[in-house]
This record gives sequence, C-alpha cells and structure tokens, in this order.
Amino acid sequence: MRLQLTRRADYAIRTALCLAREGTDRRLPAPVIAERMEVPPRFLPQVMQDLVRAGIVEASLGRGGGYRLARAPGDVSLLQIIEAVEGDARRRTCVLSSSSCDAGRPCDVHPLFADAQEALLDRLAEATVTDALGPAVDLRDAPSASGS
Repeated sequence: MRLQLTRRADYAIRTALCLAREGTDRRLPAPVIAERMEVPPRFLPQVMQDLVRAGIVEASLGRGGGYRLARAPGDVSLLQIIEAVEGDARRRTCVLSSSSCDAGRPCDVHPLFADAQEALLDRLAEATVTDALGPAVDLRDAPSASGS
C-alpha cells in the first residue's frame, strides 16, 4: 500500500512552509522559494498559480514583488493546500480494482477504506501550516537568553 503525496502537493506544502517562515509581511520571489525548498523552478509557477487562485497565497508583481501567505499559517490547513493543487482528495476508484466503487455499489472492503480515508482527510483538515512547522520555528522566534 502506498500513501504518498503527488509531487505537485509536495511542492505546494513545501512552498507554504517556506512562506510561513518568512511571516505575512515579507514577500519572497519565486527563484528564492525554488532554491530554498528544492522545488524545480519550472514547476513553481504552476503551483503558485493554484495557491493564489485558492486564496492561500498572494502575489505581487514588480520591484519588491513576490509571494506571501494570504492568511496566517494557523488558518491554512494541509488539506486546503493539497486540494488547491490536486482538487478533491477523495479516492474515486476501488482499492481492489480500477473500476468505480462507491456507497451505492460498494466492494467488500469499501466501508473500511472509506472510513480510513475520511479519518486521514479529517486529520489533514485539522493540521495547519503552523502545526507542520513544528517547534523549531517557535525556538527560532523566541528571544535569546541574553535578552537580545
């Protein structure tokens, strides 16, 4: 069994994390994001367009332009990011075959996998960019022991 993000969703999450580390006041140009997060520069514009369209990221053109999160990192869920670049994250095909499988015509394991899928999607909807950043950001943002 493989449970893996698509490259596009991976790049989108990495990009959101990079922007969150900068705060909502600072804009980052695409080449800086691509370099910091090891996202191929040719893919980044497509990902950024999806994130802008979803209202997760703001873009500004011109000198000093770039990208920043449109909302606080704690207000952006990982599921919102994934669905911004992938669409609805729910599986539409049967886990036993490649045919259609749904509540109307379920396969033998449909209820089990449907429940597991909903639990995963619920968890991704609860997890925010702030959660994904983890304690390292809190430590970096905290005042130093010397008081500076």
